[in-house]
Amino acid sequence: MNLIKLGWNDDYLKDIDREGYKIARVAIKYRDIYKVYSEEGEILAETTGKMRYNEAFPAVGDWVLVSINEGDERAIIHSILPRKSKVSRKVAGNTTYEQVVASNLDTIFIVSSLNQDFNLRRIERYLTIVWESGANPVIVLSKADLCPDVDSKIMEVEGVAFGVPVHPISSLTDEGIGDLSQYLQEGETVALIGSSGVGKSTLVNKLIGEERLKVQDIREDDDKGKHTTTHRELIPLKEGGVIIDTPGMREIQLWDGGEGLKDTFGDIEELASRCHFNDCNHDSEPKCAVKRAIEEGELPQERLKSYRKLQRELEYIELKKKYGSEGASRIKLKRMGL
Repeated sequence: MNLIKLGWNDDYLKDIDREGYKIARVAIKYRDIYKVYSEEGEILAETTGKMRYNEAFPAVGDWVLVSINEGDERAIIHSILPRKSKVSRKVAGNTTYEQVVASNLDTIFIVSSLNQDFNLRRIERYLTIVWESGANPVIVLSKADLCPDVDSKIMEVEGVAFGVPVHPISSLTDEGIGDLSQYLQEGETVALIGSSGVGKSTLVNKLIGEERLKVQDIREDDDKGKHTTTHRELIPLKEGGVIIDTPGMREIQLWDGGEGLKDTFGDIEELASRCHFNDCNHDSEPKCAVKRAIEEGELPQERLKSYRKLQRELEYIELKKKYGSEGASRIKLKRMGL
């Protein structure tokens, strides 16, 4: 396989000694086995015992160094090359573990449907994650055929996603599908993230030109498709470049997002810089530019609430990383005066 078409460039090997190893890219992660693509083609691989001991597990999209012995049915992954970008989330539950959803991405399609599941607050959450990842966000509004007023929805999204491209599409009528080809160039990696049932798998099938991923029909009672993707998969495109499909997530858990939060809520950050007090909480303080903007109708109250919610979530995650779950809970209760 042509590694350049899969997104390879020599920058990944900076200060890395690859002598004796071959380069491969992780396409699918199963339980303990990985499907990787190398110049020799598709092959199954497993990590070394040392990597497993150090919990250095490759993610879909990773470039890795492997050894492939002639006659062996599997390759051995020896190391993960430095990632230029990654989408991470907190592992579900009361943990402080990072899960890398996908890596080495150029563009991320945030897919949100234009039916009953449309949710600006969820789009803000995904934007925070994508900005933090190092990739470029693109918002794809699916199921445009089910929306009676697409233009008004686009305006709502543009009101929370400043400068981010917004594309309404319909996989049923093919509306807007062609507009996405500009991101699917040779050597480019595009990932799709979004909630269950927004039509990611259907969109992937449209973009690759074949029924590669299983999809199910929309339920008549709530306009939602049934979630079918169960694992992340890197899919090479015939023209070059790759797409990474991911399982749907109702509300992805943040892992890190300090800078991403600033990028997503740049309007609030700019207003806050004009507050009279540097440590203004935008609550009861006098001469608060944020409160004034809300009172004058320039800033929706719900957007400030969303900002505060994500801010608190990130602060709590940082406390858990530093002090553990119990320590973070004690600090949180103390701050609440309990």
